[in-house]
Amino acid sequence: LKFVLSQGGLASGWCFPSCASAMNIFRLCGDMLHLASIMLLLFKLHKSKSCIGVSCRMQEMYAIVFICRYLDLLYSFISLYNTVMKIIFITSTVYLVYLMRVKPPVATTYKREDDAFRYELYCIGPCLILGALTCEEFAVTEILWTFSIWLESVALLPQLVILQTTREVENLTSDFVACLGLYRALYIVNWIYRYFSEDYVNYIGWVGGLVQTGLYADFFYYYAMSKWYGQKLVLPMAT
Repeated sequence: LKFVLSQGGLASGWCFPSCASAMNIFRLCGDMLHLASIMLLLFKLHKSKSCIGVSCRMQEMYAIVFICRYLDLLYSFISLYNTVMKIIFITSTVYLVYLMRVKPPVATTYKREDDAFRYELYCIGPCLILGALTCEEFAVTEILWTFSIWLESVALLPQLVILQTTREVENLTSDFVACLGLYRALYIVNWIYRYFSEDYVNYIGWVGGLVQTGLYADFFYYYAMSKWYGQKLVLPMAT
């Protein structure tokens, strides 16, 4: 189950490069699903020329997550796979924000009033505080790394707000969100596997991952039902 392809996790590994371990199939599949979610969203935006139903603010949160988490690109080399994937995650996410915020015709369809979750008010400050309180070493890179774990755990919230508002979700949009959720689920399997095979312990990542996965639970139920019955995903009205 192990590969020598890469060392160190991409999406939510807690250890810095010095404590990286061999890639396993669960982590690799998680990385590929995360990449697939980004590619699906890029395909959707370029094909439809519209970002209706997609939260730009969630992509902004992910851009912050990746930039803070991958600062080690400036001073450390782990492997070609690791470096290339990190660069892809950063650049593609920033590009998604650019498409929705700036570049027509996609940007002309962006409805700021619908994408109204204020993560800068509700998430940035609390996650920074948690990052400072729970980091293993009180250093800037360590705090920002830990901050990125907590921020990613709630990065889905802007998208959930939009989905709950629109209720009827396009297939590509629902597939993109599902890939994000499945990537996180596979990372949890990866942590369990590493716990038993390597005595790997990562309490911060575990808690953040469980919170993030919990946010997907309701969505996954209705997504699975829509696929089972071959229907378009329609979320229930919020009460």
